[in-house]
Amino acid sequence: MDNRISKKRGPSQRQLRAGEVIRHVLVEILHRENLREPELRGVSITVSEVRISPDLKQASVYAAPLGGGQQSEVIKALNKIAPFLRGLLGKKIDLKFTPTLKFMSDDTFAEAQRIDALLARPEVARDLPED
Repeated sequence: MDNRISKKRGPSQRQLRAGEVIRHVLVEILHRENLREPELRGVSITVSEVRISPDLKQASVYAAPLGGGQQSEVIKALNKIAPFLRGLLGKKIDLKFTPTLKFMSDDTFAEAQRIDALLARPEVARDLPED
């Protein structure tokens, strides 16, 4: 029996830096480009995180429309135009490879609202210390 314990490590500094660069450039692209997808017209998109694979060839982009409406439609539309966005991204970043983009729904804002609502309930609020 093998006694070695496999410890899963988090992302490397290189992955974190590349993810942040990609996130910033994608935010700029989504803000400035006139996207032709009907589901994306007039929608402000928040890109909260980009997780990139160790080989820097694939990136999971966590995004949500500002205000949370039409989230699934917006993510589908972003995945539809991902090759176009990848082309624009490749012109603006200095990486050996431009990663393939996969847009994923960012549920952190909805989860934060759910927790706030739970904490505001009277039966929970009475147990919280007052400031």
